[in-house]
Amino acid sequence: MDPGFERRLLMQQKATSPAASPISSVRIRYFMHLNSPLSCSPVASPSKERYSDRFIPSRLGAAWKSNYNYVQENNEPGTHSGSITREAGTETKEGFAYQCLLKNELLGAGIEDLKECQLEDRKVLSSNSNYVHNVFQYQVRRSKKEESSSAYSLSPVSKKSQRLLRSPRKSTRKISKIPFKVLDAPELQDDFYLNLVDWSAQNILSVGLGTCVYLWSACTSQVTKLCDLSSDGDSVTSVSWSERNGLVSVGTYKGLVQIWDASAQKKLLTMDGHSARVGALAWNGDMLSSGSRDRLILQRDTRSPTQLERRLVGHRQEVCGLKWSPDHQHLASGGNDNKLLVWNLSGSTPIQQYSEHTAAVKAISWSPHQHGLLASGGGTADRRIRFWNTLTGQPLQCVDTGSQVCNLAWSKHSNELVSTHGYSQNQILVWKYPSLTQVAKLTGHSFRVLYLAVSPDGEAIVTGAGDETLRFWNVFSKESKSELNLFSRIR
Repeated sequence: MDPGFERRLLMQQKATSPAASPISSVRIRYFMHLNSPLSCSPVASPSKERYSDRFIPSRLGAAWKSNYNYVQENNEPGTHSGSITREAGTETKEGFAYQCLLKNELLGAGIEDLKECQLEDRKVLSSNSNYVHNVFQYQVRRSKKEESSSAYSLSPVSKKSQRLLRSPRKSTRKISKIPFKVLDAPELQDDFYLNLVDWSAQNILSVGLGTCVYLWSACTSQVTKLCDLSSDGDSVTSVSWSERNGLVSVGTYKGLVQIWDASAQKKLLTMDGHSARVGALAWNGDMLSSGSRDRLILQRDTRSPTQLERRLVGHRQEVCGLKWSPDHQHLASGGNDNKLLVWNLSGSTPIQQYSEHTAAVKAISWSPHQHGLLASGGGTADRRIRFWNTLTGQPLQCVDTGSQVCNLAWSKHSNELVSTHGYSQNQILVWKYPSLTQVAKLTGHSFRVLYLAVSPDGEAIVTGAGDETLRFWNVFSKESKSELNLFSRIR
């Protein structure tokens, strides 16, 4: 550069600003350096390595969307312009693994485990200083060992990418939307207040069809007729298996309760006491509770039928739901009066009463994982599943399902529950508790899904509807996560 031109340039710079800033002086020196005939080598760099004149920065470790508030063009309306959005396809674990594989092969990230990559992403998002840490890093450094080994590798991806693909990942749970078995159930009544399906511990399904009770063995697929009430001019309104032995109780339209030995196909006992149909039955050891349209709940010991029964008076309309707690100390009852009552084992008056439902309460289920947790569902005018802490008597959570709640059942192995619905969607929903997020939505019934039973292994369920079909679904996993399982804490 001409010395005179350089002098005039410095004087002009001093005239425009009283005190030359460090940035401007750096720019002048850089300009002088480029135009100087003596500049045959690049500017001295702190690094000992030499680079080309293009100075292409490495994108490794740079959070570009965070640095420059990049927003995708297909962003949903109402989203804040400065929000960080994930790239398409990275919401799932497979998409995240694919993204890490691309970083390894294109940017040399060296990721070997998905968990480590997630921790690195969290660290980058937690501190603003890391956003621009590697923006102007001009080279991806690789060890000589990696370069020499990659030249003779037979795999199209690097060794670290191979370790990444072999890293253990939790398999995503998939629930089949198609039932694995469908059985015809002619004359299965479309009545919200009845309970006509139950699954025994011996893996036998009992179904009340019209005037008869049929047994279907899940092991042999054999169907047998247990009883026929047509000769008495009666019909079946409820069935329930005993937990201890192979006894099945049958409630009838005339208000009778019959006890049958399923293996011998023999009637052992007939108990009266109700003046209307018996729509709900629940066993507690050798004691049987029955709920009727006469608004009464009778508790009787099947070993001594001549003994006086205990009469539980509390509902003002038909009793349509009965369930004993897992510890066999409390009985929950639901009725057409929109009330949910909790009874003690030895008392004759309800110890708790819940009136938040605005429709009939048939769906009742006690949690096997949390002591005192009770779930209940309301009918067409309510459509809600409510959760109660019966230890304190306080309501916990509530979710609007959008349709009539017909049945509820908790998983035996995980903190999930399934609900069946009627008007107007006739669907089956699987929920995760306590987040109350839907795990699966199953459809197939053309009528209200009024009946539900869980298999003895806790993995499958059977649903029945007025379309006269029984459908079997695999909805629950066998992973034991119950807090009440003492063996899971033993090491």
